[in-house]
Amino acid sequence: MFEIRVICDPADTERVSDALATAFTTGPARQHSSRDKRRTRLYVTAEHRTHTGLWPTPEEAYALAPSVISEVGWVVEQLATHPATTRMPRDFWLRKAAVYDRMALEDKAAGTVSAAADVATETGERLMHLDESAIVCNERAYVRQQYAHWIKHQ
Repeated sequence: MFEIRVICDPADTERVSDALATAFTTGPARQHSSRDKRRTRLYVTAEHRTHTGLWPTPEEAYALAPSVISEVGWVVEQLATHPATTRMPRDFWLRKAAVYDRMALEDKAAGTVSAAADVATETGERLMHLDESAIVCNERAYVRQQYAHWIKHQ
């Protein structure tokens, strides 16, 4: 739990409160006048959201996904059929990041350590860069969000 303080124009207090409630789990905003009496101070107690529709769980993100073996085969096939100088399409980076994320999750559940988590994070970073994402978040969470959206629209 943490506290957020925002100083804003009185006309913006509702919009700011709504935006904070969208990004975090919040309590009611407490309002006070600023020292100069021209602006409003908002104090909000907040917590990071553990789950919203914005950030699906791995189970939700990969519910419709083909098997890990099938996806690894697809990634390898793409690498084999495209020259090294070819710029790979977005779906390649998305599917590669997702399959490595899934392998890392399986390794973690089995209590083993592998490089899959590192590859998932690095590939997720590449996807975020390719998307020119303005979202600041965990790379693997971003991959899950994007994969869940992508697979539902296939």
